[in-house]
Amino acid sequence: MTRVLVVDDDFMVAKLHSRYVAAVDGCAVVGVAHSGAEAVDAVERLRPDLVLLDVYLPDMDGIAVLRELRAAEERDPARRPVDALFITAARDAQVVRAALRAGALHYLIKPFNQAALHEQLRHVAALRARLDGLREARQEDVDQLFGTRPPGSRELPKGLAAHTADLVEQTLRRHPGGLSASECAEAGSLSRVSARRYLEFFADTRRAEVTLRYGGTGRPERRYRWVG
Repeated sequence: MTRVLVVDDDFMVAKLHSRYVAAVDGCAVVGVAHSGAEAVDAVERLRPDLVLLDVYLPDMDGIAVLRELRAAEERDPARRPVDALFITAARDAQVVRAALRAGALHYLIKPFNQAALHEQLRHVAALRARLDGLREARQEDVDQLFGTRPPGSRELPKGLAAHTADLVEQTLRRHPGGLSASECAEAGSLSRVSARRYLEFFADTRRAEVTLRYGGTGRPERRYRWVG
């Protein structure tokens, strides 16, 4: 369960974001704050896993709040770090850069729809689960945690090509409901055998999720959904 603290100076917006969070399986709102001071105090009392943080707050900006939280973590190494996702109307590139340097996981610009927030919440939960399950990180683990590597630098098994891997990845991204190997092959103009190899590679590296769809007879169909 990801415990979430919602921080926004607008009471109605905070209520709306709380409703969005509550609709995601595995997430629960543990508190709401409407100022920077309230946010710092709530993190100390409630120890959430994630803070949805606005930049514009009445007493201090959200980046200052995050810096204060990070300073508290440095003073107490035993304290479990809290992750932060900015949800704000602030579009200035310097603000975005400051949020990144302060340690934000991501930055979501208002206005956005419910699906966009749900995607970020699921991404945060996946990152936390992956980190909690690691004792030693491989390069592919680091790539997933920090984002994709530059084109051509991705490590692929012998026989797989980077440009085809990118094609299969983009095909999966365009079909969030998932695809079978045959459907992926048709959408990407590939052979079924080739598409299956790349799909299985993504599944092995946990960038794609595999589910089975059972029909009337025969073996179940493997379907792949991008989660990386």
